[in-house]
Amino acid sequence: MPKNSKVTQREHSNEHVTESVADLLALEEPVDYKQSVLNVSGEAGGKQKAAEEELDAEDRPAWNSKLQYILAQIGFSVGLGNIWRFPYLCQKNGGGAYLVPYLVLLIIIGIPLFFLELAVGQRIRRGSIGVWHYVCPRLGGIGFSSCIVCLFVGLYYNVIIGWSIFYFFKSFQYPLPWSECPVIRNGTMAVVEAECEKSSATTYFWYREALDISNSISESGGLNWKMTLCLLVAWSIVGMAVVKGIQSSGKVMYFSSLFPYVVLACFLVRGLLLRGAVDGILHMFTPKLDKMLDPQVWREAATQVFFALGLGFGGVIAFSSYNKQDNNCHFDAALVSFINFFTSVLATLVVFAVLGFKANIMNEKCVVENAEKILGYLNSNVLSRDLIPPHVNFSHLTTKDYAEMYNVIMTVKEDGFSALGLDPCLLEDELDKSVQGTGLAFIAFTEAMTHFPASPFWSVMFFLMLINLGLGSMIGTMAGITTPIIDTFKVPKEMFTVGCCVFAFFVGLLFVQRSGNYFVTMFDDYSATLPLTVIVILENIAVAWIYGTKRFMQELTEMLGFRPYRFYFYMWKFVSPLCMAVLTTASIIQLGVTPPGYSAWIKEEAAERYLYFPNWAMALLITLIVVATLPIPVVFVLRHFHLLSDGSNTLSVSYKKGRMMKDVSNLEENDETRFILSKVPSEAPSPMPTHRSYLGPGSTSPLENSGNPNGRYGSGYLLASTPESEL
Repeated sequence: MPKNSKVTQREHSNEHVTESVADLLALEEPVDYKQSVLNVSGEAGGKQKAAEEELDAEDRPAWNSKLQYILAQIGFSVGLGNIWRFPYLCQKNGGGAYLVPYLVLLIIIGIPLFFLELAVGQRIRRGSIGVWHYVCPRLGGIGFSSCIVCLFVGLYYNVIIGWSIFYFFKSFQYPLPWSECPVIRNGTMAVVEAECEKSSATTYFWYREALDISNSISESGGLNWKMTLCLLVAWSIVGMAVVKGIQSSGKVMYFSSLFPYVVLACFLVRGLLLRGAVDGILHMFTPKLDKMLDPQVWREAATQVFFALGLGFGGVIAFSSYNKQDNNCHFDAALVSFINFFTSVLATLVVFAVLGFKANIMNEKCVVENAEKILGYLNSNVLSRDLIPPHVNFSHLTTKDYAEMYNVIMTVKEDGFSALGLDPCLLEDELDKSVQGTGLAFIAFTEAMTHFPASPFWSVMFFLMLINLGLGSMIGTMAGITTPIIDTFKVPKEMFTVGCCVFAFFVGLLFVQRSGNYFVTMFDDYSATLPLTVIVILENIAVAWIYGTKRFMQELTEMLGFRPYRFYFYMWKFVSPLCMAVLTTASIIQLGVTPPGYSAWIKEEAAERYLYFPNWAMALLITLIVVATLPIPVVFVLRHFHLLSDGSNTLSVSYKKGRMMKDVSNLEENDETRFILSKVPSEAPSPMPTHRSYLGPGSTSPLENSGNPNGRYGSGYLLASTPESEL
C-alpha cells in the first residue's frame, strides 16, 4: 500500500479518514478481469463461487430468437389438457357458463402469476432452485419441490405420449382396427367377442387391445410389452429433444408447437361440415347459469388455470432464464395466456363439433334399435297397431317420428311401459354424456373418426398432433428438472439429462403394467394438484410479502423500461394469495370429504365401476404428496436454525472484463455508489435499497440482512453487471 494512501494515514493517525470507493479502486493493480476476484470472507481463504456463477451467467445459453422462445412457452403451456380436459370441464360444468369462472380466475390468478414467474426467471437468470433461494433462502425449498412435482408429472405424462404412439402406428390400416368388434371363430361358428359386444368397438380396443387392463389397481397383471416398447420410444424422443438443452429443444419447438394448430384448423373445418356439428357447438355454448355459483366449478377452473399455464412446475422460470434482461416479459405473459385460452376454446369447438356428429350417429342407432323392438311387439300383439301414427314409416323412421311414437306408447301403456324397455333416444342425453380425459381422446374421438371418409388419414393426423402436444409439454417439464439442478450443482448437462430419461423410463414401468392406467389416475388427479397449489401460493407470498411488492415492481420498471400496471400490485399482494388460500383449503376439504378413487374397467361386466383406492394405495398417495412438499419445511427449518449455510459469511467482488474500465479519477463523491451499481452519473439514483449478488444455494435474502444492509461485515461490494446484483 503506498505511504500516502488514506489507509496508511489511518493506521498512523487517530483522526477519522474518509476513504472513497474511487480511492480504493485507483490503488488496485492491473488484473485479469476474467479471473480476478476480490474476496471479503468470514471463512479462511474465501472462495470464488460468486465469480464462477457470474461467468456462468455471462456464458448462459440464450434463445436464437424471440419467436423460438415464445413457441417454447406455448409448447409447454398448451398441452394435452387443452385438448381433452378443458372440453370435458366445459361439458361437465355448464357449457358456456364454465367460461366465466375460468376467465375470471385466469385474469386474477393465472396471468399475474405467469407474469411473476416469467419476470423472476428473466431477472435472476437461474432455474427454480436458484430463483427462490435468491428471493428468500428460507423458502428455497420451493425450487426443490417444483423439481419433484415435475418428475411426478413427467413419469405419467410420457406414458400418455406412449399411448398416442401406439395408436399412431395402428392408424396406418383400413379399416381402423377399432372400427369393428373382433370375431372369434370356433369351427364353423363365428361369435363376436362378448366384452366388445356389451360395450363398443372403440371401448374394447382401448381397454383390452391397448391397455389389456386389469379389474383393479390391486391386480398388477404384469407388464404390457406393447406399451413398454412405446414408452421406450417416447423417452427416446424426449431425450433426443432435450439432451443439448435449448440448443436442441428450441429447434424442435418450431414443429411441435405449430403443427397442432394446423391439425386443429383442419379438424375444425372438417368438423363444421359434419352433420350434427351445429348441435354439438350449440350445446357447448348454451350456459347452465346455476353452475356458475357452484364452488366445485370454481375449484376445478382454478386447477385448470394452474395446469394450463404450467404454474409452479419451474418450466416457465427455466425457459425465461435464457432470455435477455431487457425482454418484454409482460407482453410475453399476456400473449402466451391469450394463445393458451384461444387454443382451449378452439379445441373445445373441434371436440363438440365432432361429438355433435357422434351424438347424431348414436341417436339414430338408438332409434333403429328401439324401432325394431316396437316392430317385434307389434308382430307379437303386445302393442296394438292403432298406437302407431299413420304417417310413420318404419323404413325411413326419423327421430321426430320416433319421439312422437314413443310418447303415444308411454301415455297409453302407462302401467306396463317400463317392461317394454324402450329408450327415449334424446339427442340431449347423448350430448350430456361426459367423457373424461383419456376416454375423450382414445374412445369418444376415435369412435367419431371411424365415421369420417378417409378415416385413417384423420386418425394419423390426430395422434401425431397429440404426440407433438405432449412433446412440447415434456420439454418444458424436463427443463423444470434439469435447468435448476444443472445451475445449482454444476453437473454435466448431457450426462445428467440422459440419466434422468433412463431413470424415468424404469420408474415409468409402473404405469405400463396392466393396472398402470389406475396409477396414471392417481398421479394425474391427486399427487400433483395439492403440492402445485402450495408451491404457487408460496411463490406469490415469497415475492409479494417477503421480497416486497413495491420493491419488485420498481425492479420490473428498471428491467422493462416501463412500470407495469398497478393491477398487478394488488393481484400479487392481496387477491391472488387470498384466492389460492381458499383453493388450497377447498382441495384439502375435498380430499377429506370424498375419498380418492378411480374408474376401474370390469371385464366380466364390460363396464366401468368407481372404486376407492385400497389402504396401501392411499398410503402411497399420501407419501407422494408429502415427498413433493417436504423440501419446503425442511429447508426452512435448516436455515432458520442455521443448520444449513445460507452464504451470509461470504462476500465477494467480481471484476468482469469491460465493466471496470472507467476513469475513476473523474468520479464525483456522489457518483461512487452508482459507479459500483453500473449507473452512469447522469442517471438518477435508484430508489431501491442496495442488493447483493446472487451467491447460489448458500446465500441469503436481502431482507434477512435488513438490519445490516452491507452484509455481515458491513463492507459488501456488488458487481454492477450481473443480473443478480441489479435485483
